[in-house]
Amino acid sequence: MPEISIQRSSFCGIEVRIVHSNAISTIRPKIFCCTNRRPNHYTKKREILPQNVELPPILPKKKKKPYPIPLKKIQEAARADKKLAQMGIEKPLEPPKNGLLVPDLIPVAYEVLDTWKVLIKGLAQLLHFIPVHACSECSEIHVARFGHKIQNCHGPTSGSRKSFHSWIRASINDVLLPIDSYHMFDPFGRRIKHETRFSYDRIPAVVELCIQAGVELPGYPSRRRTEPIRMIGKKVIDMGGFVEEPRLYNPGSSGPPIMEFDTHRAHERFPPPAELEVPMIAQETLKAYEKVKWGVRKLMKKYSVKACGYCPEVHVGPWGHNAKLCGEFKHQWRDGKHGWQDATVDEVFPPNYVWHSEDPIGAPLVSALERFYGKAPAVVEVCIQAGARVPDKYKPMMRVDIVVPEDEEARFVA
Repeated sequence: MPEISIQRSSFCGIEVRIVHSNAISTIRPKIFCCTNRRPNHYTKKREILPQNVELPPILPKKKKKPYPIPLKKIQEAARADKKLAQMGIEKPLEPPKNGLLVPDLIPVAYEVLDTWKVLIKGLAQLLHFIPVHACSECSEIHVARFGHKIQNCHGPTSGSRKSFHSWIRASINDVLLPIDSYHMFDPFGRRIKHETRFSYDRIPAVVELCIQAGVELPGYPSRRRTEPIRMIGKKVIDMGGFVEEPRLYNPGSSGPPIMEFDTHRAHERFPPPAELEVPMIAQETLKAYEKVKWGVRKLMKKYSVKACGYCPEVHVGPWGHNAKLCGEFKHQWRDGKHGWQDATVDEVFPPNYVWHSEDPIGAPLVSALERFYGKAPAVVEVCIQAGARVPDKYKPMMRVDIVVPEDEEARFVA
């Protein structure tokens, strides 16, 4: 049997094997095998956006919200903590779960808070030029010259109006939904009880998240620990004792320092700008909206935020409060207490989707062509109608590539 020899070499990341059948063929090789091409780690895949994207389904009110983390993983983590507690072993905690700050997220928190002010100011200025309508019977809003004629109102008197909306002028709180949370000097301290709920101030949840992430806001102090807390199971065995909460702000001052971070009376605080500056303000506001959403998502990966599984209540901290304020599905069984679970970004910073109107000054949208219309977050829709560029990630949701047919042509469309 002839002797077979194999030689290996590499060229441009390709391994080349030369197979020789005998000694003479080493001079004139006959077989080449190319294997194991090294992958190019520097190639970047181009993101392909779909043509149309369906919005998340509206959850029924007579049912608990789904857990953002699978229930099986929650149960596995609980069993592991219980096993460590039975053995008397402390629960391993990393910042910020142990009460310490994450140094890398402190600049992110300051950036989110500064961008939050830009978002409120820009949106308040745009609402002087862009007409926004809100239904007086439900939570529906519409950004256009006239309110739409889509019959999807579920208000108390919707039956007498054949599910048509009753439009009134909208405010900034209808566009940027206010999600408030209790401010706590020590999130790991005493829980808020139903009787003591009026001793705590309510501020926007985004602002409270930034404060707990390291922002020093005058008038709203937060306890900064130098030693980590210690826990065995669900019991805190060392938290450094209780510290008396300092006074929030002087009642005789011009106003609370949170005013510039709140949407209250923002329409009056910010006068209308020059008409030539509206497109630039719209672009800056849209950029601020995306920046706040990015920052909130990054902070929530580390800092705990709880949301009620039945109502929109949100609490920033390792565990929820005990105020009996829930009035949603089966609240009698829970004595008005909230059903706390991990919150999502959309619960802390809700998008508030609205119908997208290609021609805001044209004919209003109708129910017969509802399946051809797209949607977009309310802030995005306001900025786009004010002259901002449409971001690529919202184009499939807004269905900008779909041509809306006439009423007579709609029944011929497959």
